[in-house]
Amino acid sequence: MSRRSRIFLGILLIYVAGIAFLLYRVVLDIDPRYRESAEESLVESSQLMASLVEQDLIAGAIDVRRLEPLFRTVYSRQFSAQIYNLHKIRVELRVYVTDRTGQVLFDSLGHSTGADFSQWSDVRRSLAGTYGARTTRDLESDPRTSVMYVGAPIRWNNEIVGVATVGKPVQSFGQFVEDARARTIWVGVGSAFALLLLAIIVSIWLVRPFGLITDYVAWVRAQRNLSLSRMARRAVDALRGGFSEMRDALTGRNYVADYVQTFTHEVKSPLSAIRGAAELLQEPSMPQAERERFLDNIARETQRIQEIVDRMMELTALETRRVLDRSEPVKLAVLLEDVVASAQASAAKRDVRLVLALGSRPATEGDPFLLRRAISNLLDNAIDFAPSGSQVEIALQATSRRARITVRDHGRGIPAYARDKVFQKFYSLARPHSQKKSTGLGLAFVKEIAALHRGRIELANATDGGAIATLSLPLLQPRR
Repeated sequence: MSRRSRIFLGILLIYVAGIAFLLYRVVLDIDPRYRESAEESLVESSQLMASLVEQDLIAGAIDVRRLEPLFRTVYSRQFSAQIYNLHKIRVELRVYVTDRTGQVLFDSLGHSTGADFSQWSDVRRSLAGTYGARTTRDLESDPRTSVMYVGAPIRWNNEIVGVATVGKPVQSFGQFVEDARARTIWVGVGSAFALLLLAIIVSIWLVRPFGLITDYVAWVRAQRNLSLSRMARRAVDALRGGFSEMRDALTGRNYVADYVQTFTHEVKSPLSAIRGAAELLQEPSMPQAERERFLDNIARETQRIQEIVDRMMELTALETRRVLDRSEPVKLAVLLEDVVASAQASAAKRDVRLVLALGSRPATEGDPFLLRRAISNLLDNAIDFAPSGSQVEIALQATSRRARITVRDHGRGIPAYARDKVFQKFYSLARPHSQKKSTGLGLAFVKEIAALHRGRIELANATDGGAIATLSLPLLQPRR
């Protein structure tokens, strides 16, 4: 992965981490806020219930006789209340009343009458004149049965004679919590994607205003027959190109610095050789044979610099493309036959035989000139690394969705230390027959061409020796 891609990926990861942390904190805070709201309502309800019980006090003795028919009636009431997404049809409020010792005199559910609740915090603290509340599970093993309780003291002549506690199942407002969490997550994720998309659009607009739309419209106008599938693929390619352009805009300074540094390093060696040869040629007593050898060296190194510059210009032109300038159906079998025929002369000089195997005759959509250059680069590499007297095998096969072009030599293969570097710019291995390196831009050139055609290039060692390059391209889809 290039440095510019790593920088852009780092920025994207920071953005995602920031949004994820914000959503986590917001979602985590939802449940406590709902509990606070529910508890606040229970405080008022418990005070109301304590005041109601105080109306029936007789000389400080609590009379709960009218509470039982009251709650029997409340629990049997039939109603239908649609509270946003919650449909409520019954009263879930619970009430119990204790005396000054904490013994339950009344329980609206009828389960705990006569029990000793003096150790529950809502009763104990309320009897002590402080705020008392608790949350307890009906079933210890099931957190969904939790119930919130809030107590209020029952007073007679400024003396606390009992406690009225009101409870509400957490599950009753837990539905609101779950709904709020789901809505918050969906809205947060949707907003994050919308913001990211807006940032991409704005960045592309700042880098090259309306370039994507202009290119796309120009392509549509140039087509004689249009299909929805081809238009969709073209739009995806345009967006992918815009995304890469935005990435380059964000990390362009580092990218250019890397390019210049690497280019300078590669040119330094032939320049040093030229300078050394030129200095030696100034010696008047140099033999003619030596002079000619140094002149040949200058010409060779000058040619190498020219090749590096030419390849750099071609590669830079490819990298700045968002999509292909021209696209047409390409018969891969015909293209391979032409490339192999053109390479026969260079292969014969190296005593290498070219073998072409056409397992099928598929077609793809793309630029025939660029595809020819890519395959020629792969074939030239294979010829350079093939031993004298061996053969280079070129094969074409097709699956249901992709065409696969393989170019294989029977040389020494790729060293382990070079397997992750072969597609890097300016990285090259010495040719076995000459011990000289190439410009190191050929495979990078092929990689860019493959990406423009929605394909991929792979280079690996064959199981029985040699290296095998595989260029995979999408098949031409039939027009509708």
